Amino acid sequence: MTRKFATYACGLLACSALTTPAFAQDEDAGANSTREDNVIIVTATRRAQDVQDIPLAVTAIAPQQLEAQRVVNIQQIAALAPSFTASQAQLASGSVVLRVRGVGTTSNNIGFESAVGIFIDGAYQARPGVALTEFVDVERVEVLRGPQGTLFGRNTSAGALNITNVRPDVTEFSGFVNAEYGNFDEKSLQGAINVPIVKDTLALRLTGAYRERDGFLTVVDRTGAEIGDTNNVDQWLVRGQIGWDTDSGLRGRIIADYAKSQSSCCGAIELYQTPLATLGLYNAVGLGANGGNGQPLVATNRDDQGTFERAMDNRIISANIVPEADVDNYGVTGELEFPISENADLIFIGSYRKYQSFEKYDSDFTAADIFNVPALNLEIDNWTAELRLQGEGLGGKLNYMIGGFYSDEQIDQSVTFQLGADYDRNVGALLAGGTSGASLNPASPIFFGPTPLQRLTGINPAGSGNTNRFQQDAKSYAIFTHNSLEITDGLELTVGARYSWEEKSGGFTQTAVNNQVCPSTLGALGGLPASLRPTFLALGCFGFTAPANLPAAFGNPTATPPVAPLPLVRTFQSDFEDEELIYTIKLGYEFSPFVTSYASFTHGYKAGGINLDTTAAVLGADPTFLSEEVDAYELGVKAQTPDGAVTVNVAAFYEEFSNFQVLEFTGTAFATFNVPLAETQGIEIESVIRPNDELTFNLAATFLEASYPDDCAGTQTSVQVVALCGNDLTNAPQIVALAGAMWEKPINDSMEFFVAGQVRMEGDQRTSTQAKILPTVAAGSTQAQVQTAVNAAAPIIADIQDGKAFVNLRAGLRFADGKYAIEGWVNNLTDEVVRGVTFNTTLRGSGAANSRSAFTLPPRQYGVTLRAKF
Repeated sequence: MTRKFATYACGLLACSALTTPAFAQDEDAGANSTREDNVIIVTATRRAQDVQDIPLAVTAIAPQQLEAQRVVNIQQIAALAPSFTASQAQLASGSVVLRVRGVGTTSNNIGFESAVGIFIDGAYQARPGVALTEFVDVERVEVLRGPQGTLFGRNTSAGALNITNVRPDVTEFSGFVNAEYGNFDEKSLQGAINVPIVKDTLALRLTGAYRERDGFLTVVDRTGAEIGDTNNVDQWLVRGQIGWDTDSGLRGRIIADYAKSQSSCCGAIELYQTPLATLGLYNAVGLGANGGNGQPLVATNRDDQGTFERAMDNRIISANIVPEADVDNYGVTGELEFPISENADLIFIGSYRKYQSFEKYDSDFTAADIFNVPALNLEIDNWTAELRLQGEGLGGKLNYMIGGFYSDEQIDQSVTFQLGADYDRNVGALLAGGTSGASLNPASPIFFGPTPLQRLTGINPAGSGNTNRFQQDAKSYAIFTHNSLEITDGLELTVGARYSWEEKSGGFTQTAVNNQVCPSTLGALGGLPASLRPTFLALGCFGFTAPANLPAAFGNPTATPPVAPLPLVRTFQSDFEDEELIYTIKLGYEFSPFVTSYASFTHGYKAGGINLDTTAAVLGADPTFLSEEVDAYELGVKAQTPDGAVTVNVAAFYEEFSNFQVLEFTGTAFATFNVPLAETQGIEIESVIRPNDELTFNLAATFLEASYPDDCAGTQTSVQVVALCGNDLTNAPQIVALAGAMWEKPINDSMEFFVAGQVRMEGDQRTSTQAKILPTVAAGSTQAQVQTAVNAAAPIIADIQDGKAFVNLRAGLRFADGKYAIEGWVNNLTDEVVRGVTFNTTLRGSGAANSRSAFTLPPRQYGVTLRAKF
């Protein structure tokens, strides 16, 4: 372990005073309760255990906490778990990134699996976007920190979310209904009803939710006129369960759900204006002074942080169309527990899920008509099956589990990319800005065709494009075991292992092509100076819209004399196979019934795969990427006072990732690559303090260093990899602290007043993958030469998000012993303006002249909630 990690551990006692909220509480427990009254049962180890007894860093969140912090989807779990963060970028379907301990998998490529796995009622969800439905009727959320694989059906490298919905109750009729109204005209209705069909044996539970909210970003055209809003919500969910619990011990349930979402997702705010605007080049080609961007003036100076903030404050974006997303998400999960002896059970969990989405959006993020996605259709079909045998032996000293897992996932994504009517004029500005000698006359054609008329009038790129189809068939098989043995009183050894096989087959084809710009560009290359060809080729054969498999007249290796091939789009079909042994060993010791400790080592793994992108096979590149592996060390202490009034859990960790998977948007393409080495290390502290029956304080903090070490590149000479070394991981602040309190005061025998508040504080964090503008280096350069060029490169604009504090408040009255309630709430009280992802704006400059845009987090939200139980 590093010296800094040791420093963290030495400072542990000094830091413990900063702790904040994190784990579930028994809402009926008071200051005089015994520890037995405060047992927090979780199933993170696939058996019901007190969270204080398991040798695992887990944050368990009860429904009362979800309500108090208004957590309505998985992204908002960050309000209750300091080691968990979430961000979303361009797409409703594929750009959600979940991170644990600073580690996550950047998205926008459907071929990537998440480093943080999601399990709902025991069933693995193939992608984070699949799980973006409403949180309603939830029994418990568990955030497992560190690599998983010996407990759950699917292996993950960073952590897991284990979400359990309320089961049908075979004993009594019950239900609830919640109604809510908030700013942005937000309306929400949630409810559930539980009906025993056969008393004490069979029950039906129906759950439903509806939520609608206006967008918090205003969309304007190039004149500044409003054409709509974005980042809105319009969704509903229904879930039905049949559950049974028999005298023989046979227990199970069948769950069917359907969710629908029709939203506008997601808009990006321009933070930094490309110098092409200030030099007058956009105006010269007829796109207006700001290149078709109708939002208020943004920064023109790379150090103008104040203008960055004002751009965010305005919450105005420019586009020539308002983004749309239409998502259907449905599935069935079956769970069966069958006792085969007094001390052993056979458990089966099977699931099928279908995810379908249609999206369209302006992909250049300006009101100029440059580059659009008029149709993105995605379908994911996923079957999973998990079978486990688990039980006890040796008089209760041994707990064992042996299992198998199978997953079959089918992905089919078709994306139509299209150039707009302003593309050629935008290219004129770009070429002029690059001193290529392009004409600035708006009437002068940029792209010429082979016919005499086309040589005179040029080719209009408007409408040029294609439909690219990406398909993948992925199968995963695994056998796993997880066992704990009490060696002596208080000393327990846990050993787990998993062997996984991964098989993937996928590729890229073009199902429709309508693009004469790229062929004409190739035909004109010979008449251009060699120095101008790369820029003209990149813009004329823009990767997303270019026809695939064009013959390269000037890149034909059989030509005389032979010349280098051109970087043109190529279709491909590729296979990926891998297998890996995952294992863990833990040693836990119980100092007393109230203090336990543990030490663990885990070797984790996340499968590699196929880069499902148009540029994946350019110049004969291998479209696959490697599997990600991690070695994780952890020390933990869990302590509670005998009366349960104070609980403090502490974990220290060090995780080393090899072949860390990275996806990066350059402004013209998505680049996929593996970084040989990445690290995350730190201290996590979670606590709950109850000085009396009326007061509860939650304190927690995560002190983190998640970074690419200085030697992260190994022997690689890739500029993209070398440029990451020495920088922090994306969206990984070095400190996150939570501080919250709840005061519940009875007014009389049937009425109670409560008030709750919490602040989440985050340090500075990087919001884009690269920290520097990537330099151009000569082919065959040594690593030292590449490093010298990287060191001399300018830093990327608007990368660092300053530290922020988010304040949430809730207060209300409960009546009739909690059966009815009225609550007022506000989230992000101080209306902090925060960006989650910052990127190079598409086709709006290059290098130091590239515009920068960002996807922003929600502003202040407030409203009132009515609750009723029966």
